[in-house]
Amino acid sequence: MINKQEKTNLLSQGVFIFVCLAVLTLLEFLVAVTFNSLVVLVVVALVKAGLVLYYYMHMSKLNENPDAATDHESYAFKTGTNRAGLWLFLLSDAFVFGGLMAMRLNLLGLTRPDLNQNLGLFVTVVLLVSSFFMNRGETHLHNGNRAGFLKNTMITFILGLAFLLGVVMIEWHAIPSVAEAVLHLFGEPAGRTPLKPSSGVAGAAFFMMTGMHAFHVLTGLIFLAVIWVNGKRGLYDEKQYPVEAAAVYWHFIDVVWIFFYPALYLIGTAI
Repeated sequence: MINKQEKTNLLSQGVFIFVCLAVLTLLEFLVAVTFNSLVVLVVVALVKAGLVLYYYMHMSKLNENPDAATDHESYAFKTGTNRAGLWLFLLSDAFVFGGLMAMRLNLLGLTRPDLNQNLGLFVTVVLLVSSFFMNRGETHLHNGNRAGFLKNTMITFILGLAFLLGVVMIEWHAIPSVAEAVLHLFGEPAGRTPLKPSSGVAGAAFFMMTGMHAFHVLTGLIFLAVIWVNGKRGLYDEKQYPVEAAAVYWHFIDVVWIFFYPALYLIGTAI
């Protein structure tokens, strides 16, 4: 079990990174609604992604050499090899999202779908907050605090579900009456024609990108439900806590949205 001082440092680090992400997200929103600098928006997105990758997704752990590396049956060895396999999968998955970004840039250039920026900021904040609680849940379990893990994982699940509903139900107008009512709260003028898959290149890009991302969010929610149930059953402790894969996958979803958010809501002129 890690000592109390290290536990405090890990939790404090999570708070610090979250504050940085929140400030950077507010910055890119303000840049978009004032002078809309493409360079600034790209730099901010790269910085945010770097923070999540290094601190929340534990990229540095890829260089770890477990003491029991020669014992192929040890938990440390299995964790190391599983971690490498997970990151190879995420790398391959990143090419899918990279292709979608290339499609968006090719079809839309310096234009973007005409979406509600206030709602876009809201769902982005919800997803960033969910990553914060996922990090805290993983840290608590690493310290043997199962109750803290269960609590924070449940909060992550609820926030992730809220993000999914915000995109699928509201932005997609799955239930038109509900979508219009919610969008009105975010300053949307009544009667504006909603974006549809048939709405030219803007509709095609928006629904392809958000559809693929929503599928990954749904998958992540299933992973969160599995590790919560297993944690509730007492299958994890501070020595064996195989929740890193689910946590890293959830943060990966966050990293993808860090780039999709400005690409869909902020960069360029709305069409």
